[in-house]
Amino acid sequence: MNKNTLKHLAIIMDGNGRWAKERGQKRVKGHEKGAEVVREITTYCANHPSIETLTLYAFSTENWKRPKLEVEFLMQLLDKWLKNELEAYQKNGVRFQAIGDMSRFSKKLQKRIETTQEETKNNKKLTQVLALNYGSRAEIVDAVNRALEEGQEISEESIGEYLQTPYSDVDLLIRTSGEMRISNYLLWQLSYSELYFSQTLWPDFSPDELESILKDFESRERRFGGV
Repeated sequence: MNKNTLKHLAIIMDGNGRWAKERGQKRVKGHEKGAEVVREITTYCANHPSIETLTLYAFSTENWKRPKLEVEFLMQLLDKWLKNELEAYQKNGVRFQAIGDMSRFSKKLQKRIETTQEETKNNKKLTQVLALNYGSRAEIVDAVNRALEEGQEISEESIGEYLQTPYSDVDLLIRTSGEMRISNYLLWQLSYSELYFSQTLWPDFSPDELESILKDFESRERRFGGV
């Protein structure tokens, strides 16, 4: 059996809050530890022979329902993260991209996102996509409306062109923490994806576990609706 080629990996990074609670810590400590894991996994993917795109669910449109102080911390953490990670992006050849509705973010954070995208746009080893204030249903509705506004006939191809994620379809989706839901994430792009649900909380996720999951992915038979 030929090995499956993994080009686009998507991850729902779940379990930061539970990780902190298990240790008697505030939820924000889980987010801080989770950010460190993002760096480790991104570095691994940048050095993987076939992975071209890593899309991470960082903040959903539903996450605004969380306590105000936690949301504010997450915004500050993202701003700090992007500032500190720029050197690592350049060193590892990682191009940073963000998808979602940035309009609810502060002007400072919007500027940080724009600047990081601009300064890493020529990096070629890996595209890291952060889904920020992102919801897949909203993305699809927006794509259809944009296509109609420009007089395009609605088809799979035209909708695909207007999505915020004009990259390859997702080959493999991983969700950590034992939850077995898609949570309004990349619904269009996941049509024929392989799914893997890890029991590990995101702050404990490691490149070694990812490598084990990738071996499982390689052993699967992908038919894409055929026989």
